[in-house]
Amino acid sequence: MPSDTHNRNKDALRPLRRALYDYEADGVRSALAHAFRKDAPVRLAYPFGDLDGADGLYSEALAPLHKALPDLERRDTIVIAGATANHSNWVGCAGYYTGTFVRSWHDIPPTNHQVALRFHEFFRMEEGRIAEMQALWDIPEVMMQAKAWPMAPSLGREWHVPGPATQDGLVSGPYDAEHSDTSVRLVSEMLAGLGNFASGGVEAMRLADHWHPNFSWYGPSGIGTGRGIAGFRNWHQIPFLNALPDRVGSLGKGNLFGDGDYVGFTAWPGMHATVTGDGWLGIAPAGQKITMRSLDFWRCENGLIRENWVLVDLLDVFHQIGVDVFARLREFNKARAPFSAPPAY
Repeated sequence: MPSDTHNRNKDALRPLRRALYDYEADGVRSALAHAFRKDAPVRLAYPFGDLDGADGLYSEALAPLHKALPDLERRDTIVIAGATANHSNWVGCAGYYTGTFVRSWHDIPPTNHQVALRFHEFFRMEEGRIAEMQALWDIPEVMMQAKAWPMAPSLGREWHVPGPATQDGLVSGPYDAEHSDTSVRLVSEMLAGLGNFASGGVEAMRLADHWHPNFSWYGPSGIGTGRGIAGFRNWHQIPFLNALPDRVGSLGKGNLFGDGDYVGFTAWPGMHATVTGDGWLGIAPAGQKITMRSLDFWRCENGLIRENWVLVDLLDVFHQIGVDVFARLREFNKARAPFSAPPAY
């Protein structure tokens, strides 16, 4: 495989990313049609689900978001590309959609202020076009900005999650296979260590061998950010392991790839587990079997992981156990006037 294949794939997505930055409906539709193969499956977070290709992505997801945020703009903070162990080629993008929230979206009341919707979007590429899309949008983040989140508060810090500290997430230049493979090995060893909890407890995970002392774990809204090993354990890992002790990851069936200091992972789903113990995120334990979609990015630095961006489809988890977050949102917010500010353009 030529070493520049991955940069060509990133270049192939550039017109679509540009169209979504300077959002204009006809331009977006044209860019989608050019970027996607007609038979490309599109898998998006709950409540969207599997969409009918690029047309479905536009009509079911992007167009309604644009209606709610008329000055919609996409901002990418990470764009990487690489090949997986099964020799499929992927481009991974992280960032956020932003704009002025002037009309209700999925029954979330508008704020009439600028909001941000974090995304992780992965594209499997074939011959310069998108052959598959797997993506999560952090809809709970918008609910929280609207002060409309109807579920348990986050243990971690809720904030506007930043891009890479090194400001180099839009990876460019010749693809460095050796550097990328080193990053993938580090993340793979870390993930293997996490799997040792069942047999050896926390010590067997050897977190300090893989994580920088000052690492940041940027979880999804509903979980929040944890800083360092203590923050990661207290605000995510301990509640997670107590509630889902039998969790089994899908690393072998997922798509893990590197690009310089960065590593991306996507799987649909990425984990199977049973809700037990004290429950999780306010979910009462009743032995519910769940799957979990988790799309991740890591940034490695001097042989350790310094930053980790994680999105989990929490709305899908709630849906699987019969909790309708959107119905709860409507109940908690039905006294609020459905006010929409007139656009100033």
